Amino acid sequence: MLAWQFLDFLRRTAVLKVDGLTRDQAAAAPIATSPGLTALGVLKHLVAVERYWLCIAGAGLDLPSLWQGDPDPSWHLTADDTPESLIQAYREEWENAEALKERAPGDSAADGGFTVRWILAHVAQETARHVGHLDLLRELADGRTGE
Repeated sequence: MLAWQFLDFLRRTAVLKVDGLTRDQAAAAPIATSPGLTALGVLKHLVAVERYWLCIAGAGLDLPSLWQGDPDPSWHLTADDTPESLIQAYREEWENAEALKERAPGDSAADGGFTVRWILAHVAQETARHVGHLDLLRELADGRTGE
């Protein structure tokens, strides 16, 4: 249960980093050495992370992967991607991931390759890393810092 609580904290923090930004601020790529790194792109990627790891691999839900293609297309924005639309999509994946909570941490996940505990640790690590990116992107967008 503690792992889920920590993931929920990270999820809420990611949302707070994007919430309140304009579309232009959230789609800006202010780091010259990472021209594809945007707040919206990070959030869109986190939607794909949750969809695949928690919902498909973990819970075995019959949902399409958002990682169709190479290189990973989950970072690429469309004209319809806004802070509001991606926050909503992220929250929808949280609801989908509730199906994984029915399994015990040591149980094999639906894909059989990992345990629920491993998947939760992996998603928490991935989310925490990207919350760090969002910290920087938010500060560069409007000066806001903190959790």
